[in-house]
Amino acid sequence: TEQSNGTSYSIVAVAIITLETFAGLWINAFIVSVLCIAWVKEKSLNSSEKILLLLGWFRFWYLCISWVYSFLAIIYPEYLCVHPTLQIVEGIRSFFICSNLWVSASLCVFYCIKIANFRNSFFIYLKVKIDRIVPWLLLGSVLFSLLIGILVYNIIDKAICHNLNFTCHGIAWKSSIRVKEHFFPMFFIIGMEFAISFMTVTFSALLLLFSLWRHKRTMETNSMKNLSMDAHIKAMKSILSFFMMYSINFISLILTLIYATEVQNPMIFLNYVSLYAFPVVHSLTLIFSNPKLEKTLLRIL
Repeated sequence: TEQSNGTSYSIVAVAIITLETFAGLWINAFIVSVLCIAWVKEKSLNSSEKILLLLGWFRFWYLCISWVYSFLAIIYPEYLCVHPTLQIVEGIRSFFICSNLWVSASLCVFYCIKIANFRNSFFIYLKVKIDRIVPWLLLGSVLFSLLIGILVYNIIDKAICHNLNFTCHGIAWKSSIRVKEHFFPMFFIIGMEFAISFMTVTFSALLLLFSLWRHKRTMETNSMKNLSMDAHIKAMKSILSFFMMYSINFISLILTLIYATEVQNPMIFLNYVSLYAFPVVHSLTLIFSNPKLEKTLLRIL
């Protein structure tokens, strides 16, 4: 009975994750394809479209590698025991997770700097230079994510090869010393990255909200209407919706770290569902907030 329950649980888990992955792959492939075609035709992309292009690319491959990892962990856990499969998969997966987080945070920062109005000299300087800063910001995100991926690979490889007795049953680690002590550096590094990116998104949303409130107050005082108000509100809706999804995603990532070494915990499955849903829902939000992508999608449909 327990074996049949475990089999049915595995089938349901893989089916749900596969459906979410397929939807996410289609949506992000659409974003990348439309922007690449526009790039070829127009010979250039604006800064927001460059961020969207890179974000769609990273999310596509993140979903691919995450689906492979989930499929192996749930259906064929013994394949992850072949050295160094687990280290490679976790390292690549960490790279794409970090890339998604930082490029998404970069998009929020871009919206904040581009649309918010503050008289601070440093903020004005950033507003003028933001288009030149974006490529360096994206390059820094990729290099930092690559560093995280290498660190995760080395930490897992060292823990498995030197400190732990690795067993294939349920991808479990057994040792006289607690497992989480071995992986604490990895949990700390990734957790700090989650926290910093989450704080970046939160700070950007708060700044844009404050700018919107102040701008609205000025317009009401002067009995004027301004087109920038619509831009503020549209960007605010996009960032607030992203902030809500980002909060759920952040909680799921932290819970995944907490339950990472526990076998067959229901929280792992719930977190997987949430983590796979995030690239789908947020990418759809980005499509409908971009006129070029929205028109193309509606034309196709």
